[in-house]
Amino acid sequence: MNPILTPEIREIIEAVHYRPAISIIIPFEPKMGLKTELAHSLKTSADKVELELRENYPVEMATMMMHKLRAIIRNLNFNTHKKSIAIYLSPVFEKVLYLDIAVEEKIIVNESFEIRDLVYCKKQLHKYLVLLLSGNESRIYLGNSSTFVPIVTDTPASIFAYVNEVPERVANFSDISERKEIMMNKFLRHIDNSLDIILNAYRLPLFVLGTKRLLGHFKKLTRHAGSVVEFVHGNYEKVTEQQLKEILEPNITDWKKVMQRDLLNQLEEAGGKHKLAIGMKEVWREAMNHNGRLLVVEKCYMYAAEKGGREEVINKATEPYNKYSYIKDAVDDVIEKVLENGGDVEFVDEDLLRDYHQIALIRYY
Repeated sequence: MNPILTPEIREIIEAVHYRPAISIIIPFEPKMGLKTELAHSLKTSADKVELELRENYPVEMATMMMHKLRAIIRNLNFNTHKKSIAIYLSPVFEKVLYLDIAVEEKIIVNESFEIRDLVYCKKQLHKYLVLLLSGNESRIYLGNSSTFVPIVTDTPASIFAYVNEVPERVANFSDISERKEIMMNKFLRHIDNSLDIILNAYRLPLFVLGTKRLLGHFKKLTRHAGSVVEFVHGNYEKVTEQQLKEILEPNITDWKKVMQRDLLNQLEEAGGKHKLAIGMKEVWREAMNHNGRLLVVEKCYMYAAEKGGREEVINKATEPYNKYSYIKDAVDDVIEKVLENGGDVEFVDEDLLRDYHQIALIRYY
C-alpha cells in the first residue's frame, strides 16, 4: 500500500529542522496482541532512542527529549484498529500518526524527518502469482508466505476445451502430433490472454511452472515475459498446494532478490513500451508533470540540483550554489511528488540501476 501524503504527513515533512529529530515507526495492533507486549516493544524502542541521545547529545537535551517521548507513549491510543504507528519528535515539534500500512520497525535519530523514512518502513509482503502449466490443464494461484488461493478465470482450464477449434483439415488428415501442437498453442494463447486481466489486478512477481517443452512453447508466444521472475521446470500436474509451496520455497527464500528482479523486469517492459524515464533530469520532468506510476531508485542515491527556468527543468548543482534555486536532494522532492500523485516508490541496492543512471520512473502514459 502506498504511503499517501496526507496533510498530517506533509506537516511532518515541512516541520522546522531542529536537532535531534526522532522518528519511531513500529507495528502497533492492540486488537491483535496483548497490551503488555506492545508496551514492552514501545519501552524497548524508547531505550534505543535514549542510548543514542545520550551518546550524541548533551545530557540536558537527552533528558528533555526522553521526557517528551515517554509522555507521548503514555498517551497512545490502544483502542485503535490501525496496523502501525509513527512517532515524530523534535525539541520544537511532535506528532503521532496511526497508519494503515504494515511496517518493519525503524528508529531514526537525525537532523530532520525525511520522506524516505516513510518508504523504507513499508513491510515487504511476500505475495506473488503462480501459473502452473501441464499438458492437460492450467492453474493460477495468488500465493503468500502461508497460503495459495486459486484465481478463477473465464479461460477453460483444460486443453481438451480446444479440440473443436482445430481446423477440419488438420483434424482429419494430419498426424496426431501436429493436431496436439495446434491445440497446445491455442491453449497457451488463451492462458496468456487471461494474464492481461490478472496482472492488471495484481502487480506481483509471477512464477511459471511446467515441463521444459511446455515452457519453451509458452516463452515463444507470451506477451508477459516481463512479469515472469522465474520459470521452474518440472512435471507438476498432480501436485497439491502444500507440495507447490515446498517446490517454490527455494525460489522465494531471498525475497529481496525476487522483488528486485521483478522491478528490473518492469523497467525493461516499460522501456519497450516507451513509458520509461531514465536519469534524474528525465525523471524530474515526468514527476513534475504528474506522470509517475512507479519510481525505482538506488537506496543511497542523492542528487544536488539547481532549478531551471521552468518547474519541470533542473540541472546538476555546481559550486558556488545559488541559494534561491539550490535543491539539497532532488530525489526526495521526486519521491514526494510521485507519492502525492498516487504513484509508488521502491528502493533497490546500489549499482543495480547502473544502466538507468541510478533512477528510473515508469510513466502512466
